[in-house]
Amino acid sequence: MSNLQQRIDALYRSDVRGAVLLIVCLWATILFVLVMTWPYIPDMGIKLVVTVAAAAVLIFNTAAILAMVNHYKEDKDFIYGLDIKHADAFRNRKS
Repeated sequence: MSNLQQRIDALYRSDVRGAVLLIVCLWATILFVLVMTWPYIPDMGIKLVVTVAAAAVLIFNTAAILAMVNHYKEDKDFIYGLDIKHADAFRNRKS
């Protein structure tokens, strides 16, 4: 495996870890807010609306982040190769 391919794979793995962390934080935050505000919601109809809205936010945001990671996987050579090329050029310009 070439050095460039190793750097590309490392950047991709880093982005996947970041995406997973963001998903975990999103779920934890939304569920925390839902649990903490639950006693203050007086009407069962409003509780249903809040629950459906929270579920929609979680489902659609999780799907969007997973789609982004999948797109990055498909085009990682182009995406990260370009990033590495520009980072190397910037670093060489400074020295």
